[in-house]
Amino acid sequence: MLIDIKVPQLSESVSEASVNVWHIKEGDSVTRDQNLADIETDKVMLETPAPGDGVVIEIIKQAGEPVTSGDLLAKIDTSAKATVQQEATEQPTPTPGPIIPTPSATLTHETGSAASASPSARKIIEEKGVDASKLGGSGRGGRITKADALRASATDTTSAATISATGRPEQRVPMTRLRARIAERLLQSKNENAILTTFNEVDMSAVIALRKQYGDKFEKAHDIRLGFMGFFVKAACAALERFPIVNASIEGNDIVYHGYIDVGIAVGSPRGLVVPILRDANLKNIAEIEKEITEFGVKARDGKLSIEELMGGTFSISNGGVFGSMLSTPIINPPQSAILGIHATKDRPVAVDGQVVIRPINYLALSYDHRIIDGREAVLSLVAMKEALEDPARLLLGI
Repeated sequence: MLIDIKVPQLSESVSEASVNVWHIKEGDSVTRDQNLADIETDKVMLETPAPGDGVVIEIIKQAGEPVTSGDLLAKIDTSAKATVQQEATEQPTPTPGPIIPTPSATLTHETGSAASASPSARKIIEEKGVDASKLGGSGRGGRITKADALRASATDTTSAATISATGRPEQRVPMTRLRARIAERLLQSKNENAILTTFNEVDMSAVIALRKQYGDKFEKAHDIRLGFMGFFVKAACAALERFPIVNASIEGNDIVYHGYIDVGIAVGSPRGLVVPILRDANLKNIAEIEKEITEFGVKARDGKLSIEELMGGTFSISNGGVFGSMLSTPIINPPQSAILGIHATKDRPVAVDGQVVIRPINYLALSYDHRIIDGREAVLSLVAMKEALEDPARLLLGI
């Protein structure tokens, strides 16, 4: 029986997708739930599991080709596996004799020729001037597929581009869909929002003392390390509840006030910056927040974040401090209207009661859309975050 392998249902928020890489080739046996291909969207990388056991008899969409929901990717023959095994066992043992080369012998070589390529692959080889003798065919019997030709073409293009017109080394690499989408959204934010940034400094002494006093007990009780992000998220939520306009967004000529606080946490990944969403962050305790953020980090590293985990959000937090940043002006993530940037906590000389003392200081930066958020609300909300962090008991008492 033939089984169609199709592109998984993509979210409406996904604007584009393509086949990133095939993990199998035509003629390979596959098992149920085996990941056949990675589909790259402008948000996440999706796996394409096999719906059953069988043999891949045809790959329709090659690596690099654009796809949409429901597109046919490949076909699996569930009965071919037994047939292939039967042919292998029934094949008679050849009688030793002289080896006579035949035209079909090229199909079993590690490298091929244009003659052993599929029609689509042969077209690419001819158009791009690819040396077919250096290609390894991944198709059945060593046949050169369109994907093989595309990979070789990309490699040749990259190699040729490593030397610029001036004779100095360069390398030209196409943007991933995620990187292109990030660039598009940042430019959109810059062009459509009236972005201003207000700054303040926060003395982290109280938070550091609290972590030092209760860190071990917290970890034993909740099986998670007590970090700083839980405090920053709680402080932000407390401020957003007091100043709901900072948690609002613009739709057309309307201001939408959200009756919930979903905080996007900017996380670095091998593919670029992603912003998974901490749902109902104001209703979670610090332990729940720390656990969820840790899970986001692991999923981002492994490319396992789902589209649903990246959708929505009413406010974002970007932590440049983990990379050593002292100060920045974060860019708003549309359609949100504000974003908090936090930075490295450093011992700095500050004036306290007329005396110069050393305190662990963190600079906070709140970028906001001045179209709907006035300077008063922006400054006061940032001051509210500062006060909550300098007196963490406020977070527990709700004051």
